[in-house]
Amino acid sequence: MHDIRHLLPSSEAKFKDSGITKAGELLKAWNGSPASGIGLIGAPLSKTSISHSGAAMAPEVIRKMLSSFTTYSVERDLDLESSIITDFGDITPHVTDIHETRSRFVQVIQEVLERNPDIVPVILGGDHSISASSIKAFRKNKGPVGVIQFDAHHDLRNLGDGGPSNGTPFRQLIEGTDIKGEHLIQIGIRDFSNGRMYTNYAKENGITVYSMNEVSRLGTKKILEESIRTLKSKVSSIYVSVDMDVLDQAYAPGCPAIGPGGMTSEALIQGIQYLSACPEVKGMDIVEVDPTLDFRDMTSRLSAYLILQFLLHRASYKEKNHPEE
Repeated sequence: MHDIRHLLPSSEAKFKDSGITKAGELLKAWNGSPASGIGLIGAPLSKTSISHSGAAMAPEVIRKMLSSFTTYSVERDLDLESSIITDFGDITPHVTDIHETRSRFVQVIQEVLERNPDIVPVILGGDHSISASSIKAFRKNKGPVGVIQFDAHHDLRNLGDGGPSNGTPFRQLIEGTDIKGEHLIQIGIRDFSNGRMYTNYAKENGITVYSMNEVSRLGTKKILEESIRTLKSKVSSIYVSVDMDVLDQAYAPGCPAIGPGGMTSEALIQGIQYLSACPEVKGMDIVEVDPTLDFRDMTSRLSAYLILQFLLHRASYKEKNHPEE
């Protein structure tokens, strides 16, 4: 039988022959030199999840899902094929010591930011506990920070009840004086998903809370316009924390804490598009994706799509406002 393998090119070769670049090809491992643009840092931790979670596997799968997309934006008629997403890899957690893992996350993220002052970090969790470390490192590097949190839950649990977990990060940050309550804006808090004590804590500490009813009534963009206006006069930079369970369970089956009544994927995408074009926004995380629970990688795929939208609208903003760069 004749060897016909040369007549059956791989799918990758087909794309290259047709002039199509896959978004996964934008990932370039950090070579140690100062980088700029978007940078990915994996924080693979889910031992601190209140519910069972395989979210530690998410960074690897989200990177893989980038290759589900091309680099060309039909909406903007812009091809990102010449863009680079610097991949700093995953931070290695300690096998048993959660406090040591948190310290490593702070140390590594802070060092990455110090050595790469022009990078815009996108931290891939992991469960939401990683935000306590990433925002702490971000504050040490960037100064006073405001946080816009997309989430179904307040994540303001008492640390005395079980220690740091994915239910405590923003209480940790407030009580550790890394952020002020008045500099935290929570968007998408969902009915029958939180306790009264956490609502009371939010009120007592000046946290701005938009419930899902308010998101539906006011619209994501209006809320974000007001949020940016409020924060930018008070802080040096803004960090966006995206807990994927802010989405309705129909859009994010790969979240450990799925539930009805959440945001649509379109609303979240539009929110990230708006925020990525705000120069005050200088960092983001994406958390609470469990690939072991996902259906056809829907949630990981959407996470990768958010990264591309962040990259696209950041690039469009710079091209429009700073064409010389």
